[in-house]
Amino acid sequence: MAGEDETGHVQVLAGREVPLGGQRALTVRRTLPHRDRSFVGAWCFVDHYGPVPVGPGERVMDVPPHPHTGLQTVSWLFEGVVQHDDSAGVSARVLPGEVNLMTAGSGIAHSEVSTDESQRLHGVQLWVALPDADRHGGRGFEHHAPEAVPLPGGAGTALVFLGTLPGVDVSPVRTSTPLLGAQLDLAPGAALDLAVDPAFEHGVLLDEGEVGVDGVALSPADLACLDPGPRSVRLVAGDSGARLVLIGGTPFEEEVVMWWNFVGRTHDEVVAYREAYEAGSEQFGTVPGYDGERSRIPAPPLPPVRLRARNRRGRLPA
Repeated sequence: MAGEDETGHVQVLAGREVPLGGQRALTVRRTLPHRDRSFVGAWCFVDHYGPVPVGPGERVMDVPPHPHTGLQTVSWLFEGVVQHDDSAGVSARVLPGEVNLMTAGSGIAHSEVSTDESQRLHGVQLWVALPDADRHGGRGFEHHAPEAVPLPGGAGTALVFLGTLPGVDVSPVRTSTPLLGAQLDLAPGAALDLAVDPAFEHGVLLDEGEVGVDGVALSPADLACLDPGPRSVRLVAGDSGARLVLIGGTPFEEEVVMWWNFVGRTHDEVVAYREAYEAGSEQFGTVPGYDGERSRIPAPPLPPVRLRARNRRGRLPA
């Protein structure tokens, strides 16, 4: 569902449950993409998952090698450990409070497997659409472990993993378009007028606790979306506090075709991506190190209609 508050400036997208990873799928709550909104800035995909218990030797998340084009993946954990391996030769662990950003460019493949080093798995998986000028580039990977910094007025702390949160902190991670990504931990009962860039769209994802965003109450896994213009967002936490993920960016004006794990611009382009992946093309390469039951995730069949581009509001162009 999507809704707006009485003043019409906060759009709330509720997470819909989606299985991730095959037979023993991890259930995620997905808010973007949504039929009513495709992007927040260049953020085009938001999955929220957990907390789920992890037993000894158990893989709660087990996603075999699969492809991507035209995007960056942003992995952020609250709890747990995930092993990442990709066809650029990167082998890295995703740890709580440390961001891993993978750039697909014209093509990459990777796997994601949780470990049993922690008793619970809990986090978000985010995608960023690359602009046309950068989407045909090479593969890449960046890691950053931000330090917790105080929010104004003792309202809590922030971990800024992408971009700049005005007056709070700056991340060194490079992005193709202006972006913001931060975890906010609000103290019980905190009321904060948080300064934001007025040129940005923003999204506030509630992980746990209670929060009001400009007077609109969110449920866990809800994403509150705000258009450019305001210079601040009012956040009011409940009696137990709240943990949020704040995303933002300048409006992404390009129309894209998103299907499965591909971000392209036309139906024919996505068809070519699928054919190249199924043929084992070096466009995507091979992922070393994965030892699951399946060597890769096969591409699903294309729908029996032409894929159409979508704009940032989620509407089909005329």
